[in-house]
Amino acid sequence: MADQSRTHRGATLAVVFLVMFLVSLDLSIVNVALPEIDRAFDFGPTQLSWVINAFMLPFAGLMLLGGRLADLTGRRTLLLGALAVFAVSSAWGGAAQHGWELLAGRAGQGVAAAVLAPMSLTLVTSEFPEGSERAKAMAVWGGAGAVGGAVGVVLSGVLTDHLGWRWVMWVNLIFVVGAVVAVLRGVSNTVADRTGRVDVAGAVLATFGVSALVLGVIATDRNDWGSIQVLGWFAAGLVALALFVAVEARVAQPLVPLEMLRRRSLVGATVFGFLLVSGQVASFYFVAQFMQRVLDYSPTRTGLAFLPFCVGVVIGLRIALAVTPRTGPRPVLLVGGLVGAAGLLWFGQSDPETTFLTGILGPSLVGSIGIGASMVAMGMAAVSGIEPERSGLASGILNSARQLGGCLGLAVLVTVATHSIGDAVDPASLAHGYGIALRWGAVLLAVGALVAAAILPRHTPAPTAPVIAAEPAK
Repeated sequence: MADQSRTHRGATLAVVFLVMFLVSLDLSIVNVALPEIDRAFDFGPTQLSWVINAFMLPFAGLMLLGGRLADLTGRRTLLLGALAVFAVSSAWGGAAQHGWELLAGRAGQGVAAAVLAPMSLTLVTSEFPEGSERAKAMAVWGGAGAVGGAVGVVLSGVLTDHLGWRWVMWVNLIFVVGAVVAVLRGVSNTVADRTGRVDVAGAVLATFGVSALVLGVIATDRNDWGSIQVLGWFAAGLVALALFVAVEARVAQPLVPLEMLRRRSLVGATVFGFLLVSGQVASFYFVAQFMQRVLDYSPTRTGLAFLPFCVGVVIGLRIALAVTPRTGPRPVLLVGGLVGAAGLLWFGQSDPETTFLTGILGPSLVGSIGIGASMVAMGMAAVSGIEPERSGLASGILNSARQLGGCLGLAVLVTVATHSIGDAVDPASLAHGYGIALRWGAVLLAVGALVAAAILPRHTPAPTAPVIAAEPAK
């Protein structure tokens, strides 16, 4: 029986890892392939950004709804359905003969990801008791998120160079098959909240509000920040979210009970997640640009240069796994966030004379160790004390903030870099502009760590919870 329980928990951890890895992978896997995609479909500079935006928009907009569905629906059924949508969308996008088909495939991936991301953290909360068991599961969750983003850049370069851009879509099918096998072995069809229902008005307002904010950020690709298009989307999003809060205060079963927003652990983790991803997504973008446009790296070499980041994440996870159960998430998040910011700051000092050893390897290891450790602490803080029937919702709140942070941070820092570079194309000017953006990314991450540490409650060590044997999936 004990062996069966260990096998079940191992399969559940595999689901947590593969699902979060898949979502993070597809946030970055098209980045290095974009020039080849542009040549295939002649998108042009404005429309090309929609290869990324088509994923980000439904992902961010539907996250809160996806988190609530994770609490109201049978877990195995929901996971298998979302993985099926992800697989079909990836296959369609990879086989696309027209640009709109690729964008539709990316949008389908984003819809599925809005369910998969909160489900991954829900499994951690519901299947592993607080203490060492949950700390290990949270390390797997945090590592999958950080490693997935880095591996996405690696695969983007290698696959584009050797197999063609279509494989950045088709490679998802391999991970989906693995995830389906793990779900069938490690996830039962449990429903956390059998009496709840979807708050339709809240879901519509939340989805529109978040989507409008993302569209406002996307509009900065073609318009100034003070333009009517950008400000109009931002105003519409803020009005919708204000109405959402008003609705949630009145309905009997709100999508987001306002009491959730008074939980210091969740609020602190959410603030940190927003600012962490604001800096991290921008760093991947600018470091990849720096290696290709300043150091003249090929796509394959650019992708492989991100491998030290993956190694550093594993080191950071091991540190967090050893320390967090004793200290609580607050000090690990603070120190990890500041170490991650130091890595981004180091990246920001690079110039055309930089080599891999002097300007890529060191900051990759420092930044990834800090980010890997702080992601584990962030996840543990977000679900600390959360009831099982609200774990999906807590995950949806955290992941919505992270996605919004990634959209907004990248748009703002691209504007900062573009303002510095202007029309210049020489390596020195490009390096200077990218460096400024990376230094601001470091500031965002450091501010996030300091603010979150001020919000998070102090930790009181508790006895290690006994291991609760999970019921094997039937």
